[in-house]
Order: sequence, then C-alpha cells, then structure tokens
Amino acid sequence: MRQNKYLTIYKELTDRIKSGEVKPGEVLPSENDLTIQFDTSRETIRKALNLLSQNGFIQKIKGKGSVVIDVQKMSFPISGLVSFKEVSKNLQMESVITRVHDFGLIKPDDFLTQQLDATSSDEVWKVTRSREINGVNIILDKDYFLKKYVPTLTKEICEGSIYEFLENQLNLNISFAKKEIVVEDCTDEDRKHLDLEGFSHIVVVKNYVYLENTSLFQYTESRHRLDKFRFIDFARRSV
Repeated sequence: MRQNKYLTIYKELTDRIKSGEVKPGEVLPSENDLTIQFDTSRETIRKALNLLSQNGFIQKIKGKGSVVIDVQKMSFPISGLVSFKEVSKNLQMESVITRVHDFGLIKPDDFLTQQLDATSSDEVWKVTRSREINGVNIILDKDYFLKKYVPTLTKEICEGSIYEFLENQLNLNISFAKKEIVVEDCTDEDRKHLDLEGFSHIVVVKNYVYLENTSLFQYTESRHRLDKFRFIDFARRSV
C-alpha cells in the first residue's frame, strides 16, 4: 500500500488539474505543504511530482515551483494510443454522435494487403464511421482489422467503442502504433459524410496498430476537417 501512495497522490493532483480546480499557470503547493496535506514523506511527494512532470501536467521552475501546464491543449495527442470515446470523454465534448456508414468483411485489395502485411487468404473487417461533434460532421474514421486477430465484430459494437470490445471481450493486448500525418485532397467519400464547408483538403492521420506480441492487426485512416483540430504532442528533453 505504501509503495503505491505516490500514484494515489498523482491521480488526485491530475484530477484537480483536469477538472480546472487548479488552473493553467497556477503553482502547486510546495513539497513541504504537500507532505503535510497528504501525510506522507517528501520522497513520495517527489515521485508524484516527477510523474506529473513526465506526463506534461506541470513544469518545474527553479525559484517558483511546479507550474501547471494547460493540459486541454494536449488532449488530442499525436503520440497517444487512445480511442475516440476516450478522447471525447477527456475533452468533455457536449454532443458526440458516431454513425457507421460501412461495415463488413472484405478481401484486402493490393493497398490493404500492403498496409496490413496481409496475405491473399486473409479477411479484413472494414468499418467506416463519421463523428458528429456539436452538430457538425468533422471526422471520418476508416478502420481495417485483420479477422485472424479480431474473429468477431458487429455494427452495434462499432457504434460504441471498438477498443473496449477488443480489450475487455476479446482480451487483446493492444500495445503501440506507428503514425503518419499527411494533408490530402478531399475525396467524394469525405464530401459525402463530412461538413467540409468548402475545404478542398483534409488532414489524414494514418495508424498502424500492433499487439503486445508485435503483430500488426489494424490499419486506420482518421480524416479530419482542416480547421477543427490541432494535433499537439508533449515532449520532454532528457539529457
């Protein structure tokens, strides 16, 4: 129990930051004050603060203390591997609707065979979903899953969170992803499902997602209206 106390403190402090109780630019209480507040050792507090720093919640400034960073500007990270449901919950979006436009098993064409390292005998789940946020359709997600890793899938599952199903029902250990971000011409499919407001180009985030055993099981294109999203990553230099 003692070993994990710094994680409990870390979670409580992150909850305060995410909820806005502690605002960006404010300074957290000193290490001494936090030791009293949480009735623990300075070493435990330092572990919690180091974790906050590593994950981009605070910046330690000499002579000033632990300054809170604006985490909302990093809530749609490039480097994170999160589902849209998790992102929308974190951003506290008021109105989010997911619509499934295309669902089923297909034989991979040459393009998908290359993206998924598939074979001619493989089958692939194809899922095309649009995301309406506050009344505007601004994201089109095109997901492809190798059936040999995802044996079952339904349209109803795709209307919710596919990752919840994969991890909690199929017990898949999703581990890491390689990502590529490009700007492309809008397609007829983009124009059909998104409110493009005259934009002729779209931001495409391509994801190659791997299981814990390093097997590539998913290829995704997440297509975003240019003016609606900024992708911001948090990086900390280590020397």
